[in-house]
Amino acid sequence: MLLKAILGQLALSAGLIELFGEPVRHGSRNVGYIPQHRQADSGLPLRARDLLRMGLDGHRFGLPLPSLKTNKRIAEVLEMVGASDIANTPIGQLSGGQLQRIRVAQAVIDKPKLILADEPLSALDLKQQSVVAELINNQRQLSGAAVLFVTHDVNPVLDYIDRVLYLANGKFRIGTPDEVLRSDVLSKLYGRDVDVVRNQGRIAVLGSSNHDHHENEKWI
Repeated sequence: MLLKAILGQLALSAGLIELFGEPVRHGSRNVGYIPQHRQADSGLPLRARDLLRMGLDGHRFGLPLPSLKTNKRIAEVLEMVGASDIANTPIGQLSGGQLQRIRVAQAVIDKPKLILADEPLSALDLKQQSVVAELINNQRQLSGAAVLFVTHDVNPVLDYIDRVLYLANGKFRIGTPDEVLRSDVLSKLYGRDVDVVRNQGRIAVLGSSNHDHHENEKWI
């Protein structure tokens, strides 16, 4: 809901969202978007480079014509995300990790000031999660963009985040990871005892009697 509102796809019932001093609007070029991983149709002829071209020219009316400038930027971003070798591969033939690399490239190709990452690590194995999380962080550093990263598991991005917005049961807490990811803080959010266990650099959130609270939690 929050990301849809920032993208201008969901009307607010109250309040205002401003981005860089202006109200948010649909299709803003200041915002890059990385969706959840979903495997593309295997028969889709769209190539990886075509997906990037849409991120660069998709806002324009009519049929965008290829140009040396556009092709140069596509090649540059493909190299940045380590995907030059799959530029001409149909996206339906890409693995989950490869497809998320291309989606990261699509999100940053127009040099946005804000990157919205909507659970981009879902359905990826641990190795792919680590690679994609590091890739998003690298792009953040290169572009100077802010990143709003939504996830149910904070561990793959724990080394990269400076603020956590934890949503649970219609309530929230915001602060540094050490300020928010604590047993006493989350127990207040859930209204029952919750243990935050840290082990070898990883964090686990455990309920006192069961684990069903994970269905409702969000980390941002």
